[in-house]
Amino acid sequence: MKFAFILDPLDSLDPGHDTTVAFMEAVQHLGHEVWTTQANQLGVVDGVAYSWLSPATLTPVENHDGHWQAANPWYEVESPIWQPLETMDAVLMRTDPPVNVPYLYATYILDYVNPAKTLVLNHPRGLRTANEKMYALQFPEAIPETIVTRDKAVIRGFVQRRQKAILKPLGGKAGEGIFMIQVGDFNLNSLVELSTINGQVPVMVQQYLPEAKQGDKRIILLDGEPIGAVNRIPTGEEFRGNMAVGGRVAKAEITERERDICRQVAPQLRQDGLYFVGIDVIGGYLTEVNVTSPTGVREIDLLDNVRLGETVVNWICDRIEQLRQGN
Repeated sequence: MKFAFILDPLDSLDPGHDTTVAFMEAVQHLGHEVWTTQANQLGVVDGVAYSWLSPATLTPVENHDGHWQAANPWYEVESPIWQPLETMDAVLMRTDPPVNVPYLYATYILDYVNPAKTLVLNHPRGLRTANEKMYALQFPEAIPETIVTRDKAVIRGFVQRRQKAILKPLGGKAGEGIFMIQVGDFNLNSLVELSTINGQVPVMVQQYLPEAKQGDKRIILLDGEPIGAVNRIPTGEEFRGNMAVGGRVAKAEITERERDICRQVAPQLRQDGLYFVGIDVIGGYLTEVNVTSPTGVREIDLLDNVRLGETVVNWICDRIEQLRQGN
């Protein structure tokens, strides 16, 4: 089968960390073809989605003393070919946030891929629907107390009642722009003004969970089912556990409470065509639902001695066969 990856420039990826690279390696290892493109190379001709697609060959990473080590160079790409995306069996949208206007336009173009010929994941409609912060609000029994507002007085009232809270921009990623705010902080007004762009943009404010000190667990879901997890633990100088800001990773088990959260979100994920998702859980509470380019597979593979990329690729192949048989 042919797999096309819509991704950021290859030379910007970290082969020892990025889940996208793990997927491409799995496609190659299982005997399928890897093709790559970028969102700015998509278009529509005669009502059909096209792109400049380049065949790619990867040199897989190797485990050296508990760390992934990549060759240099770790990939080769051939000259791009302008062709319909429906010549591919699967198209994986793996461009990192922010979900801005160019990103949204790319999802509109992907609407013109014939679903009878090609599986697009995650589904472009689902990507437009699922803001990674707001999406979790659909599951009130799973989330901590949360508000979304641009109003400084409302935010101050929430902090006054809770004493401490976490403020998040709705369009952020990798922990960017997240602040811990608390009663008595002389910077509170400034932080709210900065985050809301002086009251123009709403932000999310969540109940602070002390369990965050023990880690922010990333759970990987495939078609709504949990297939692996990793704990991201803050360093002593940082309250955020995100790997992008230096959080330490550790092996993690999935608790029964966390499986219950997965059961709560799974039907909606399936309805929205969100097949590969990473949810974040702190202290038994769902805090985010990551759908654009969830990461964590490399770390889980290393800690648990598994190959989640191959699990995902095999599922995609089975799904394609089912769709073509009309199931």
